[in-house]
Amino acid sequence: MIRRLLGAALAIALAVPASVSLAQDKLTALHSFPANWVYSRSFLNFVKKVNDEGKGIVEITVRGGPEAMGMFEQPNAVRNGVVDMVYTPCAFYAAAVPECDAVSASSIDGPTSRKSGAYDALNDAHMKRMGVHYLGWFDSGIRFHLWSTKEMKTDAQGNLDVKGFKVRGNPIYNAFLTNFLGAQVLNMPSTDIYTALERGTIEITGWTEIGIMDANWDKHLKFRLDPKFFSTDLGVIINAKKWASLQPKTREFLTKMAIEHEVASIADMQQIRDREIAELEKRGVKTFALGAEASKRFIAGASAAAHARMKERMDKASVPNDYEKVVKLFTP
Repeated sequence: MIRRLLGAALAIALAVPASVSLAQDKLTALHSFPANWVYSRSFLNFVKKVNDEGKGIVEITVRGGPEAMGMFEQPNAVRNGVVDMVYTPCAFYAAAVPECDAVSASSIDGPTSRKSGAYDALNDAHMKRMGVHYLGWFDSGIRFHLWSTKEMKTDAQGNLDVKGFKVRGNPIYNAFLTNFLGAQVLNMPSTDIYTALERGTIEITGWTEIGIMDANWDKHLKFRLDPKFFSTDLGVIINAKKWASLQPKTREFLTKMAIEHEVASIADMQQIRDREIAELEKRGVKTFALGAEASKRFIAGASAAAHARMKERMDKASVPNDYEKVVKLFTP
């Protein structure tokens, strides 16, 4: 009897560590753009790497993109715990986290933000203001252009003149379009742009250096404005309570994978950019370039408008903030 009891106790002791080692954290995720668009492909590649290398540690289940939930609704879904993780532009929820405007107007990238302290400040703002953990700034370093269906024009001083153009608005650059360029914008999600271009509802839209062909916008957009402005602000946010509930090894693993993807995605996006710019030229998309001085004013105006909106929002927020520090961290 004693030998049988000892044997049973030993079996239980050996079984417990095995069951614990099989414990796996699980997260649900959404992405803001359609799955076939370049930025979503980058995120889905990140998820695949996490699931492949994190077997037994963590598993991410992607529920879909804007077809599953509207892109502007996704950030609140993470905050409210409806979904655990979302890959989305920071600007989509900048009303809640004003520091997002500093990301859009930045001249640094994700890996640099880790070294400079900008990432820590951004994550702290996300936790305090929105109750989400900022896992990583992906696909950074890609800039924006204004794209048009017809040749753009300038005023007597050589500045871009958008009077008479139908301009698509978006949270990322609305402050710049309206407060600096004086445009009257029509707000719409990016998934509606193709139809709006086809019908002539809009003639100018901002978008990044890459991705125009993913949505077939190149069928209508025939001019790209130089200079470039702003920076991609795509990142992954996770519900703070969910993040806290994860095993320490899971949090460590996800952070490691995020840092690796921040670096890898920069190189990937730069290669895609070079290929797409060459292909768009072949397809007849022309460059409309401002002069040197007008370009400087254009770039400065974009940053100033974003920072001004950020300061206005920060001043109204109940959470203490340091506007000057944030601007400095993202503008070395």
